Amino acid sequence: MPDYPANMYPATRAHKGVWEGTYTHINVQAEVEDQHRTRVVCEFPDDGGEVFYRQHIHFAWEDGRVRDDLFEGIPRDGKLWYDTPTFHGFSWETDDGLILLNLQRKDEPGANFFEIIAMGEGGKHRARTWHWFRDGQLYRRTLCDETRVE
Repeated sequence: MPDYPANMYPATRAHKGVWEGTYTHINVQAEVEDQHRTRVVCEFPDDGGEVFYRQHIHFAWEDGRVRDDLFEGIPRDGKLWYDTPTFHGFSWETDDGLILLNLQRKDEPGANFFEIIAMGEGGKHRARTWHWFRDGQLYRRTLCDETRVE
């Protein structure tokens, strides 16, 4: 199985660690639809498999609901490709360190979202924004504010 070069996907590698924060979903009128806490573990497995990037994410709502997800990125054609029970798609990096994603939802027919991930100077804080479309029309944005805790 692949042994990936140390300089592969440098912006993505910079996110290694544990992040905690809040995700806020807003509709097109900027009204809050949902808000919950998250704990995200970003890792780069060293087990010799084809997975380059692995993310564990724990969602927790004030009413006691929780959800745990896992997704993995596999390099192909200069992008990281993902295929999970809820979405499939890919990410890529810009020259100035932004990470962009284009993901098709499996659990919401006709829906997809584009994500932008930006890290602040020093690598302690990051912001993620998701732009949700259904049948080509914007219907939601998600604002993710996270702090590296490990």
